[in-house]
Formats: sequence, C-alpha cells, structure tokens
Amino acid sequence: MTDFAFARSQMAMSLAFHIVFAAIGIGMPLLMAIAEGLHLRSREAIYVDLAQRWARGTAILFAVGAVSGTVLSFELGLLWPRFMEYAGGIIGMPFSLEGFAFFTEAIFLGIYLYGWDRIPAVVHWLAGIVVAMSGMLSGVFVVTANAWMNAPTGFEMVDGRVTRIDPIAAMLNPAALQQVIHMVLAAYVATGFAVAAVHAFFLLRDRTNAFHRTAFGISLAVAVIGIPLQMVSGDMIARMVAHRQPAKFAAMEAHYRTEAGAPITIGGIPDDAAMTTRYGLRIPRGLSLLATGDPNASVRGLDTIPRDEWPNARIVHWAFDLLSVSSRSRQDGSSPRSAGSRGSFTG
Repeated sequence: MTDFAFARSQMAMSLAFHIVFAAIGIGMPLLMAIAEGLHLRSREAIYVDLAQRWARGTAILFAVGAVSGTVLSFELGLLWPRFMEYAGGIIGMPFSLEGFAFFTEAIFLGIYLYGWDRIPAVVHWLAGIVVAMSGMLSGVFVVTANAWMNAPTGFEMVDGRVTRIDPIAAMLNPAALQQVIHMVLAAYVATGFAVAAVHAFFLLRDRTNAFHRTAFGISLAVAVIGIPLQMVSGDMIARMVAHRQPAKFAAMEAHYRTEAGAPITIGGIPDDAAMTTRYGLRIPRGLSLLATGDPNASVRGLDTIPRDEWPNARIVHWAFDLLSVSSRSRQDGSSPRSAGSRGSFTG
C-alpha cells in the first residue's frame, strides 16, 4: 500500500467513527427539546424525566464527538497538507463558523444540564432549543465545506495560484443546499430510529411501561416525519451528482456505457476490462429516470471518462449498494432501492 492509501484509510476510519456521534449530536438535542416542550404544554412529569435522561445521554455522546472531531481537524493538516495549503483559505470560514457553533452548543448544553430548577422553565427550554440549533448548524457548516469539494466555487486560479477568494460564494456552492438538507435530515432520521429501537427493546420486556412508550412515540415520530423529506432530498442529490460528477455517478451505478433508457444495476460484479457488470439485477430505464426524470434520457457512462480518471468501480458500486441497503432497510425494511436512498452518497 502507498502512503496515499494509508492516509485515505486512516481518514475513512476516523470519519466512520465520528459521523455516528455527529449525527447523534444533531438529533438528540432535538428530541430532548421536544420532550421538554411537551412538558411545558401538558405539565406531565413523564416528559421532564424523559428530557433529563436524554440530556444526560446527549452530554456523554457530545463529549465523545468533540474528541473525535478534534482528531479529524488534526488529520486534515497532517494527512492532506498540500490540499489544505491550496484550499484552506477558501473553506476556512465554514470550519471557523463550525467552531463557533460547537462552543455555543457546549455553553448552552451546560446551562441546560445544570439549569434545572435554577432558571425559569421557559428559559431552560429555550436553552435546549439553542443546543439543538447550534448542533444542527455545526453540521451545516461542515457539510458546506464537503459540498465545496464536489462543486468548487468562490475563487480564481491565476498562474497556478488561488486568488480572489470569496468565502461566502464557496460556502453557497451549487452542491451545498442539497447536501446540507440531506445530512440534517439523515441525522434526525437515523437518531430517531436508533433511539426508538432502544426504547422498543425495553417495551418488549414491559409493554405497559409509560416512560418507554412515550419515548418510543416521540423518537419514532421524528424519524417517520423525516423519511419522505429525505427521499425528496436524495432525489435532488442524485440529479446533481449525475450532472456535475458523471464519473462518480457512473461508478456508483456500475454504468460503463453511455446509453439512452439506461437501467439501474443492483449488485453484481463490475468488470472494468469487459466494461460490464456480471450477475447484477437490472431495472429497465431506472437510471435514466433517476438521473434526469426522463426514463428515455441518455446517461453518461465511464466510457466517456479517460481511463486513468476512473474511480474503482467495483469498490464504489459495492459500497454504494451497501449504503442503499442500509438506508432503505432503516426506512421500511423493504427493497433497498429508492430515489431517496440512491442519492445518499455525495462525499
């Protein structure tokens, strides 16, 4: 393995660990704020108990996410120094703003944890709202930096040097809106289902437990509300990727040859030499419909991309199929393919 492969592997492992806690850091504060808001409305003690327990879990997971995120910030400079030298001045602003959002979340989480019975109930609930908003904004700012790598804007190249940097334009790049919406909804959906699963386990042991039944209802409601919105945002991303990054889209779908009415290929074994995918299940015209909204439209394949610029189609296709399976099964336990799940991978 080369140093490049080792660097990518280390970054992938760190990101895979951190994203779990990042998603929870976005989703859990929303759940605890909803629980306390229901208490203010109904004055039922069960909602206070629920908000307090969720707040303690949020604090622990927030601390782990903070540490793993710090590791990633160091890895950006240590593993990718030339990239950061090139792009640091362009995407430095969203990372700085993410730091402000992080510290805002930490401050108000402290107020929320230690403010029970010390500050007015409404003010305490508003502190929880700030925690939820700042957690969401942390994700938004980081995702805009990731989106910039998919749609670089906000700068000019003169004699090989980056000049005339516009950090606002870089943040508001053409891929930012779709990816921000998709990531935030993904955090709410994933956290909602994960929390619902925990409380469902305890409900199976005691179906009359009011605490777990209430917690299950709130968390499941958040997840279910997010699913249709997530499908719409995933469809938006799929079309954006097909338009702006045809090589990535073709590799994800193991689509080797440009054709009209292109099918979606599920599974199979991509073969670069033969430019075909063996043993795959094909859905006629599905890829054209996904990429353009027209089942008869032409979709670019890897044959239009120089061979030395091809992604590893086998790894990318399998990884994306695995992501689609997990996304779809988390939604309803049925078939892995949908417009929403097919648009999930944009990194």
